Amino acid sequence: MSNFKKTDFFHSKLMQLSRYQKRLLMVMADAVALPLALWSAFALRFSELWPEAYLYPAAILFILLPVMGILIFIRIGLYRAVIRYIGSQMIWTVVSGVLILSMMLWAAAFVIKIEPFPRTVPVNFAIIALIYVGGTRFLMRSYYQWSLGLFIDKSPVLIYGAGESGVQLCRSLESHHEYKCVGFLDDDPLLIGSNVTGCKVFDPKHLSTLIEARNVSAVFLAMPSISAKARRDILQRLEEFPVHVKTLPSMHEILAGESITSLREVQIEDLLGRDPVPPIRELIDDSIDNKVVMVTGAGGSIGSEICRQVLKNTPRCLVLYERSEYALYAIEQELTLLSKTLGINVPRISLLGSVTNKQRIDDVLSRFQVQTLYHAAAYKHVPLVEHNILEGIENNVLGTKILAEAALRAKVERFVLISTDKAVRPTNVMGATKRLAELILQDLAQQSSQSTSETIYSMVRFGNVLGSSGSVVPLFRKQIEEGGPVTVTHPEITRYFMTIPEAANLVIQAGSMAKGGDVFVLDMGEPVTITDLAKRMIRLMGFSVKDEHNTRGDIAIEYTGLRPGEKLYEELLIGDNVTRTQHPKIMRANEEMLSPDVLQQTLVELETAVHQNQVDVARECLTRSVSGFTPSDACVDWMTTSLPPMHYA
Repeated sequence: MSNFKKTDFFHSKLMQLSRYQKRLLMVMADAVALPLALWSAFALRFSELWPEAYLYPAAILFILLPVMGILIFIRIGLYRAVIRYIGSQMIWTVVSGVLILSMMLWAAAFVIKIEPFPRTVPVNFAIIALIYVGGTRFLMRSYYQWSLGLFIDKSPVLIYGAGESGVQLCRSLESHHEYKCVGFLDDDPLLIGSNVTGCKVFDPKHLSTLIEARNVSAVFLAMPSISAKARRDILQRLEEFPVHVKTLPSMHEILAGESITSLREVQIEDLLGRDPVPPIRELIDDSIDNKVVMVTGAGGSIGSEICRQVLKNTPRCLVLYERSEYALYAIEQELTLLSKTLGINVPRISLLGSVTNKQRIDDVLSRFQVQTLYHAAAYKHVPLVEHNILEGIENNVLGTKILAEAALRAKVERFVLISTDKAVRPTNVMGATKRLAELILQDLAQQSSQSTSETIYSMVRFGNVLGSSGSVVPLFRKQIEEGGPVTVTHPEITRYFMTIPEAANLVIQAGSMAKGGDVFVLDMGEPVTITDLAKRMIRLMGFSVKDEHNTRGDIAIEYTGLRPGEKLYEELLIGDNVTRTQHPKIMRANEEMLSPDVLQQTLVELETAVHQNQVDVARECLTRSVSGFTPSDACVDWMTTSLPPMHYA
């Protein structure tokens, strides 16, 4: 058997031992080694291998010493430490344990009256025991790390950030089966050139040379406390290099419960996210504090986040209303865990139901005396609604009408509609239905102002949110992992993006500023070209873009053509009449309304068309009543048109 096979056999047998067996092995080793350390202390003191005149009187100590030592080591937790993870803290544990043992050795010799017993023996023993106890632990850790390097081909990586988080990550990688840290990168000139946990800190401008010289496969960003802008700038610099980029969670994610050493893929929030504006506390409290709050579409992307944020802000009760059993179960389980984690005890009512069920809506609002209502339930997927026109109208338009009128009857204090930028000069049915929902609320707000009703209606309009269901980002990541191509509908298509937590937080604050019929528009920042987003994701996952300039690239981008009802560019405002509010990220738009008579006639026609399955009538009605709506030719309901060719097995 070769030496390598012998080592492999020994390593595998050692690794197969249970944790209890490994601890027992260490106890047995200490039981043998501590008396040897005491003998060495005598030998060192008298420069004699076997100082017989001193050893025999101290024989009882050789029996007591391992017993005392093992009990002390158990008490201070020395045997609980997992060898592969020990660090500097272990040094102090060993030092304290050995010092206590040395003092007990001296005390035992004094009590038993061992004569002669030189005072230097406990000192010598402490030094030798310290070398043995600490040395064996760190030697075992080194063996474990060496064995990983011997039996597993670990990928060399660089850590960007030589601060505390980077050091923790480097230490966690020491026991990792896949990666090994070969150096740090840092922008701090005081750190460049220094040595951190055995790895040198380099200037990031030398990254290209380092990648080639050290065969680096990945760069891990370990700077959780930096601003969103600084994170974006670093990621942008890393894009040009052929390495896979991963990152530690941001400080916001760490505070939310993520582990500080949990590596994850770069997310779109890292590429496009911005530093959030601190919320105005009064605006949060006004709609939530000690209120009964209801959220429709509670299991959706926006609805679920509103539920999370409402729960954290001490409502009297939270009512979750959702038509999907699975989605309602998922958010209920999540809120249960969140409540336990944060020590929150807010009553929650989880209700299955549709917003089109008038009787159930009336019963819910009156039974629970809802005061604030966030209406997030809607069909939002553009291509699906294009081919399910009547369902889209029934849910988004008639459902909003039923819910809003019920809120008026139940004297709900605030009603906030979650709208979309697709409601502005819509080219698709989904956008047209959301614009009509806005018009319904504006009309009810006008009615409310002319009566004794206290219901304040408002709507909040914004663009795409990052990480929502149907988002392009998970699709792009899946396509890249599968080798491509990445599919984009058009080279010039652009979209606005915002994180879900930021959007939900602004929705809550906007609703509190409403006076009645307000259309609030969120500041979405700069629009993003989807092609550029795809290219950035390809590069940050360690691949190159395959195009006419680089025919040998890894991942190609394929353009599939605009989908039915899809726009090249999205808008947030119908007109230019917009005013600022007390929040820098929230604007108030002043837009035209339909006359009450025209709106009522439109809703009657739409309700009849839905119940009688009249798609053409419904389309014509939407086109006539929603300003700027230009439906595409592909806008057809599968239930009333010839089906596409079907292939049967």
